[in-house]
Amino acid sequence: MTVPAVARLWPVGSRPRVVRGWEPPTTPYARGHRGVDLAAPPGTPVRAVAAGRVSFAGRVAGRGVVAVELADTGAPPLRTTYEPVAASVHAGDRVAAGQVVGAVEPAGSHCSDGCLHWGLLRGETYLDPLSLLPPWLRRGLPARLLPVLGVPLP
Repeated sequence: MTVPAVARLWPVGSRPRVVRGWEPPTTPYARGHRGVDLAAPPGTPVRAVAAGRVSFAGRVAGRGVVAVELADTGAPPLRTTYEPVAASVHAGDRVAAGQVVGAVEPAGSHCSDGCLHWGLLRGETYLDPLSLLPPWLRRGLPARLLPVLGVPLP
C-alpha cells in the first residue's frame, strides 16, 4: 500500500532516536509492533506531523491517545496515532502540521526512559509511520533488516 510522504516534521524533536521500529504482523491478529517508538522523555511536546482533523483524543487502556486523520490522503484517509499523550486538543479540532497536540505522559510507556509510540493506519490496516517522512527527513536513519519468513535457520 503506497503512503504519500506528507509529514513535514517528526512528532517529537528534530530527529529522535528510533527505540523500536516497525514490525508488521504476519496476520491481523499476530504479534508485531504496529508503529515506531521514538525516544522522548515525559513532558516532550507532541506535534501533528501533517495537517488534519483530530478524530480521537482520550484514554485507551489507561493511556492517553491522540489520533489525527490526515487531510487529502485518499479514502479512507490516513490516520496517525500518538501515545502515551496528555492531549491538548479535542476530537473534531483541525490541526496544522507542527501544531502541538499534547505532551508525552510520564506513565504508560513501555520504554524505560520514555518514548512516544507513533502509529499509522489506513482504515484498519497498520502501516509504517516512517513512510510518511520525505527522504530529507529520513536521512540518517539506521538500515534495518526485515525478517525472512518461512526460511529455516542455518
